[in-house]
Amino acid sequence: MNGDVLSTGSKPMISIQSLAEALCSGSRRALAKAITLVESARVEDADTAQELLNMILPHTGKSRRIGITGVPGVGKSTFIEAFGLMLIQANKKVAVLAIDPSSERTGGSILGDKTRMMELSRSLSAFIRPSPAGTTLGGVARRTRETMLLCEAAGFDIVLVETVGVGQSETAVAQMVDFFLVLALAGAGDELQGMKRGIMELADGIAINKAEAANREAAERAAQHIRNGLHFATPKYEDWQVPVVLCSAVERSGLEEIWGTITRFAEENPERIKQLRRSQAVRWMRETVNNGLQRLVEREPELRALKSALEQSVFEETLSPTSAAAQFLGALEAVWRKGL
Repeated sequence: MNGDVLSTGSKPMISIQSLAEALCSGSRRALAKAITLVESARVEDADTAQELLNMILPHTGKSRRIGITGVPGVGKSTFIEAFGLMLIQANKKVAVLAIDPSSERTGGSILGDKTRMMELSRSLSAFIRPSPAGTTLGGVARRTRETMLLCEAAGFDIVLVETVGVGQSETAVAQMVDFFLVLALAGAGDELQGMKRGIMELADGIAINKAEAANREAAERAAQHIRNGLHFATPKYEDWQVPVVLCSAVERSGLEEIWGTITRFAEENPERIKQLRRSQAVRWMRETVNNGLQRLVEREPELRALKSALEQSVFEETLSPTSAAAQFLGALEAVWRKGL
């Protein structure tokens, strides 16, 4: 570890080594600073962030990573708060990474998760971090994976990742967690509405929320309809039948059953989680390479101008997409060879 000093403007902060040590000792303040660093869009922060991640890597990988999604109105925040509090009562430390929708026009985001999870946010065993999604594909925060590693290094046993529930964010989150939980709702007429076939195939477990006593019968019907629908979906794992359970975040019922399902999923086949994380790491590397290539293109004035001109030609239908791509790749190869 080196003694490089982190700084913000003209104010020196702490060394990267001190930050890593404080983070691994469980300092919440260090965790917040580390997340701010890895989320930074400043070019000068990128190398420092990667150095920090390399330092804390031996202290990661021991948490249970759980993704949670659901249609608007399903009660994700209420569920996460109730579920998190139950886990804390079982002596678990819980981190919640809530991916916030950002405005493409203004760049603003609705960072209100701590106000939506007041009771959970007050617990010393919980850490809630809303992350603006920005323009990243599917609304997934650009550095969610890195943030997850930082939370693990800080000693959190469970990392819950909440998706915005739109677009392809579910796919992206499912590709970075151990268990992907889909929350569904009863009493909406067609209980399968809003549950795209692709989402059903991503799910490792499905929970019908808001199954209070007055709504219990409708929730049971919804669960059965979804179980029937799962028979037509391609199974994610040959040795795992996706369970459909009932819960009520308001009454805090059914939460232990959901946790038992997640635990059983991990313990029945530990090799499955190991192979899953290895595959996710390779996918992470590929995505990082692709993102890096895009940044390199944006930093090269000639390539940036050519890309813009080709896009305009494709838009005006004077050039086919494949021809435009071939021209751009040819120019990119020429630039690369010139740099050798």
